[in-house]
Amino acid sequence: MSGSWRGPGSAPSLFVAGVAPLLRADEQVFEAMLEGWSEQQRSRGLRTETIDGRLLSVRRFQRFTAEWPWSWRPVDLEEFTSELRGDRKSLATVRSYQGALRQFLDFVADPRYEWSTVCDRLFATHPTQICFEWNTVVHVADYEGRPARRSLTPVELQRLFDHADEQVAAARTAGRKGWLAALRDSAALKVAYAWGLRRRELVMLELADIGSNPKAPEFGTYGVLYIRWGKASRGGAPRRRSVLTVFPWSVRVLQQWVTEYRDLFDHAQQTGWLWPTERSSRLSEVALSARFSRYRDELDLPVELSLHSLRHSYVTHLIEAGYDPLFVQQQVGHSYASTTALYTSVSANYRSQTLRTMLDKTIADARARTGPKET
Repeated sequence: MSGSWRGPGSAPSLFVAGVAPLLRADEQVFEAMLEGWSEQQRSRGLRTETIDGRLLSVRRFQRFTAEWPWSWRPVDLEEFTSELRGDRKSLATVRSYQGALRQFLDFVADPRYEWSTVCDRLFATHPTQICFEWNTVVHVADYEGRPARRSLTPVELQRLFDHADEQVAAARTAGRKGWLAALRDSAALKVAYAWGLRRRELVMLELADIGSNPKAPEFGTYGVLYIRWGKASRGGAPRRRSVLTVFPWSVRVLQQWVTEYRDLFDHAQQTGWLWPTERSSRLSEVALSARFSRYRDELDLPVELSLHSLRHSYVTHLIEAGYDPLFVQQQVGHSYASTTALYTSVSANYRSQTLRTMLDKTIADARARTGPKET
């Protein structure tokens, strides 16, 4: 293989001709393949979290088959998929596994990376693609999440916020030190809804990300949140956007947290984090999600509701309130209106009112064209 291409992820010199035989050739080649694939993905600028997730998918498939990539067959993928579906994995999850396997096999079967040459020399066979259109999940629907998932109704949302506040009051009255953390999480849940934020966008906020909106001076210095950790495109950096303040009550919540309570955490003044913890770290997505789930269960709300449902609720409630769909789309950072539409679960009452308004307008326009009837 001398003089051949040596791009990121190509077969290392360990496997070229003339090198002593490997003790555990199958394991060592597989691990080297995964490392090479990791290098190739890093070269494309993919995030570490994305790469690690794909590696876990490939490793799980290998454990399921108890075979190595150069021995994998289409039937192995089909049996693996059947097990995933038996475990009630969603179609999106199944597609994620299949996509990782497809990309891994595209990589190791590509002659430019020389893994086929290595496998032919060591095992007298080589990897081939086993993922095809006839045995993988096809993306045919815009939304494939659980049908029961939805936004919270205004009544449910108010119950959630009231319950969060009640937990703060109860802990503080009892003299429990957890009251401050409960107050922080209560404020964070309200901010997640009031600005329609994703979990990561929320927990990564800093004091410097709060600003004023000259067009809405009534909100003072809390007229906009500058999001620096928005959802990234594949291989790209986190996307930034500004989210304008919509609800007057949200200003009071955020202002009170910043000016009266945030600095009660140790070392909070030495950091710019909006949501510090008692352990001198940022509030984590996992911890806040757990808080939401606990309150949801205590209120006997549907188990399908999650912290992300607050973002869905924001979109739904703004649309129901008559905000322009394009404004809502820009607020939540969606590239396409169709994505925002998936978040919207407007009530039957809203749709009925919309229909009634359009019917009344149509009748009024018709009467204006024909003029008053003669008597």
